[in-house]
Parts: sequence; structure tokens; C-alpha cells
Amino acid sequence: MNEMIRIRHLSKSFGFNHVLKGIDFDVLPSEVVVVIGPSGSGKSTLLRCCNGLERAQAGTVDICGERLIDEGVMLGEQRLNRLRTQVGMVFQSFNLFPHLSVMDNVTVGPVTLSGLSKKQAQERAQALLAKVGLSDKLHAMPASLSGGQKQRVAIARALAMEPKVMLFDEPTSALDPELVGEVLNVMKLLAREGMTMMVVTHEMGFAKEVADRVAVMDAGRIIETDTPEVIFKRPREARTKEFLQAVLKPDSVSVSQADYLRARL
Repeated sequence: MNEMIRIRHLSKSFGFNHVLKGIDFDVLPSEVVVVIGPSGSGKSTLLRCCNGLERAQAGTVDICGERLIDEGVMLGEQRLNRLRTQVGMVFQSFNLFPHLSVMDNVTVGPVTLSGLSKKQAQERAQALLAKVGLSDKLHAMPASLSGGQKQRVAIARALAMEPKVMLFDEPTSALDPELVGEVLNVMKLLAREGMTMMVVTHEMGFAKEVADRVAVMDAGRIIETDTPEVIFKRPREARTKEFLQAVLKPDSVSVSQADYLRARL
């Protein structure tokens, strides 16, 4: 099995709300897969099932060669925690520790979970913060950072565990439009470096520019998946066409977002 993520017949309900309906999906090593679709289609739930944050009622999820979910049974806690060190996740809310400096936010995981010495963790953190353009913020507190800076710290914190897969759950949705680009640029860098990534986003320009494949979700199902070229220019499904027409209408986005889309599309 060569897939980094392998999902079969995955179903998840919240009460009577059937959120995921028999999902079958793979992500290959070094592949960047972007998941798009209307709000409420199940995108974030699918992503959270790939990190053990949601327990599905049926189906299987294999990630990094480990069976995470097997017909509703989750991996044991000890093995689950070990697996999570290989799967970095970045949320729409930054989830930084407000009482810790930027440096301490990035080093706490490697020191407490991976057993790195403080010096080793700090050296790794300095390199990662330089990569995301925050070398001058090592000792800053989260409250002093912009939203874009906080999200870049969150990415550096996830990378500090040296994951094999990165999951991004709408990482720019909480940002002002002018700050979106700085986060997307970091994600583009990771893609160029060969990081396996699964990204839930509403940034259509990013999907077209960076994705190897785009998956379109609607009503708990993946209705089609293909290259960005096909999805954005020749989608097969009427629902995909309807969704793209809605999100790409100039009057449905802010001026900054529209400018960004025109530049990328």
C-alpha cells in the first residue's frame, strides 16, 4: 500500500445528520490534494477523521501506513498519539498557547512528545520560523502578532514534529484578505518541497495553482476529483459548475479577494 492516506467507505453521522456518506479517497506521497465544496458538505469532518479527531461509524482510514479507523474502532490512545506526531494539522483558528512565546509554542511539542533536548528543539524552531518568514518574532507573544503571523507560527509548530503528512482545515478563513497571501505562500513552499498535503479551502486560486488534484464535495460525498485544469475548465458534474459559478462571481467576494482570484486564475 503506497498511499499516504487511504479512505474506504467512510461514513460519519452527528445524530440524524449524515455528514459523510461512504467516502472512498486516496492521497499519494508528495501529492497536494485540495478539497473544495459548499459549506456543510463534510470537508472539515473528512479532514478531522484523518487525524483521529472525529470517530467515524463505518469504513476505514489508513494514514502513514497505520490503520487509524477500522469500522468505527479508533486506534488505541498510545498508538494514536504516536501517529499524530506524523500528521501535522493546521486549523482555521490558530490554537497557539497565549502564555508562551513564539519560540516556546514551536518547541513545546518536540520537547514533550519527541524527546528532543531544548537546544535541539530551539535550533529546529529557528530554522522553521525563518522558513515561514518570522525570524524576528522568536520572542514575541501571540497577542502581538497579526492573524497571518499567528497562522504561520501554527504551521511552523506543526512542521516542528517533522510530520509525513500535513492537513490544513481552511487555514486562511479567519484572516483579513490582505493577510491571506502570506500564509498561502508558505503552503506553496511546502508543496514545492514535496510535502504530502490535504487542504480544505475556499481559495480557488490556490487550488488551481498548487493542487495536483482537486476533490469536490457536496452533501457528504466526493462528487468528482481530477486535475485543477479539468475541475476549473471542464467539470463533469452540474453541481460542481454551479458551485464554481457562485464562488467565482465578482460580486460574491471582497475587492481584495476578487483581485487575488483574477491574479491566480
